[in-house]
Amino acid sequence: MLASQILHQLKTCATRRTPFPGKKLHAHLVKSGWNLCVPVANTIIDMYGKCGLVADAANMFDEMPQRNLIAWASVLSAYNQRDLPGESLCLFRKMYSADGLCPDHFVMACVVKACCGLGSVKQGKQVHGRFVVSEFCDDDVVKSSLVDMYAKCGRVDDARRVFDSIVSKNLMSLTAMVSGYARSGRRGDAAELFWRMPERNLYSWTALISGLVQSGNEADAIEFFKKMRVEGVDVIDPFVVSCIIGACANLAALELGKQIHGWVVSLGFDSCLFSSNSLVDMYAKCSDIVAAHCVFTRMVEKDVVSWTSIIVGEAQHGRAEEALRSYDEMILEGVRPNEVTFVGLMYACSHAGLVSKGRLIFDSMAKDYGIRPSLLHYTCLLDLLSRTGKLDEAEDVINTMKCEPDEATWAALLSACQRHKRIEMGLRIADHLFTLKPEDPSTYILLSNAYASSNAWEKASAVRKVMQGMDLQKQPGYSRIQSGKEMELFYAGETTHPMKDAISKLLRELNAEMDKRGYVPDTISVLHDLEQHEKEKQLFWHSERLAVAYGLLKSVPGTVIRIVKNLRVCPDCHTVLKHISSIMRREIIVRDATRYHHFKDGACTCRDFW
Repeated sequence: MLASQILHQLKTCATRRTPFPGKKLHAHLVKSGWNLCVPVANTIIDMYGKCGLVADAANMFDEMPQRNLIAWASVLSAYNQRDLPGESLCLFRKMYSADGLCPDHFVMACVVKACCGLGSVKQGKQVHGRFVVSEFCDDDVVKSSLVDMYAKCGRVDDARRVFDSIVSKNLMSLTAMVSGYARSGRRGDAAELFWRMPERNLYSWTALISGLVQSGNEADAIEFFKKMRVEGVDVIDPFVVSCIIGACANLAALELGKQIHGWVVSLGFDSCLFSSNSLVDMYAKCSDIVAAHCVFTRMVEKDVVSWTSIIVGEAQHGRAEEALRSYDEMILEGVRPNEVTFVGLMYACSHAGLVSKGRLIFDSMAKDYGIRPSLLHYTCLLDLLSRTGKLDEAEDVINTMKCEPDEATWAALLSACQRHKRIEMGLRIADHLFTLKPEDPSTYILLSNAYASSNAWEKASAVRKVMQGMDLQKQPGYSRIQSGKEMELFYAGETTHPMKDAISKLLRELNAEMDKRGYVPDTISVLHDLEQHEKEKQLFWHSERLAVAYGLLKSVPGTVIRIVKNLRVCPDCHTVLKHISSIMRREIIVRDATRYHHFKDGACTCRDFW
């Protein structure tokens, strides 16, 4: 067989990603003595790299007695394609000492991509500086790679400056710039540039949509997804599907999520692992854990993400036993848990009050799997102890753990002191936390609440003054509820809704019935030094109550009412929602900032641990 024919076949193997025929051809070349010929060796490296066999590519590279820039570009690309940017940069540093070569534009593009993969803008800037003074400084391919690197590292203005210097702007650079704007939350700039693109393909639409989802602009992402469907873009890659499923999950848009699920099935993407994983996560976050479990059980292939998604979902929905059972099944299937799996398990134990089980799981991380507990894992253990009233033991954990406790850790203990009415301990923790000069606005709210609940009004006032000086404002509480195809939004204290009178009337009727059942308002969550009746008035207008009343008035009798709240449900509203579920004989599901509450027949799945 002629060398030219073998080269052609090697290139075919690279294109088709078929490594085994490529290995046979390599063996034939070794026997014929042609394997170390530079053009042949370069083609072999390229074939192994595109087939994902980076070790074979590196071995071929090391065997070459003479290497040129093509060989270097090929082996660096092989590392990048296997998501090994660190190894790529490490090898690049040896380029001049090993072969006395200076990088050309192809090698520079590979190195910039490696910097992007590492998220190392500092090293990327160094390569950029080297590129500017090189003879290849006008190369648009390297510039496009720089645009992508800066955009993905969050330096969108730097990306734009490089982008503007590109003479012939190709689809790659345009897509990278659009993605950078979208990921940075600059949706107006992203949309303007996107519509100016001379051509748009699936990948440019995906870049825009995924960027908007990552920056928290899920509603915009969904609107662009609808426009993409109207334009008839052929969806041949499931990634954009997973992005839009993620948008539905974040918005808790269950009905839209169901429609997307049907579309996924029609496209045949339901057999795709990460599409199925996204569906499990979406249904769990949309408060339909039963549907999440149905998708999970139908999956032919499951990885650690699949198992972790269902474990975390079950934990957040108060199904601790099911979460722990899923974990046992996962281990029997031979799937090794990761750090996130243990967060879900600890969460399940914490919100079910399973102290002994939680301790065993925490200890098994390092003992059985060699996973060093992170601050988040310690926080889960602390939460477990705090929720069950073991506050002294929780404080011991903070003082002895191997990680430095952060603001959130102390705040969690302070919150527990309030729940268990450990006023003296709470004041001590609050004083310590205040000296740390917190940065999170919610921590100042917690401090103010702690001081106010113990009638330490001077200290509460001092906290408020600090908040004013730092321009920190309490995040307004709001609740969302879906009504048909529209999402209704209610803010705490809202009095301008068109159905205000009907909502107020229903809530007063429900309050009268609750009073007969022994309901006593819990005003501890009202921070201000007000009279009792004023505190009760503030509670009456909390957003979740308004949303529930609206749902009762607008929804079909007997259907589940689903609400999403941006903050934690206050203790009084939690009690009220339990009463309403019993009075109205309706199931109410609330997704708040920490977990999911399923209210039914006067009880909640959280068992009052949240």
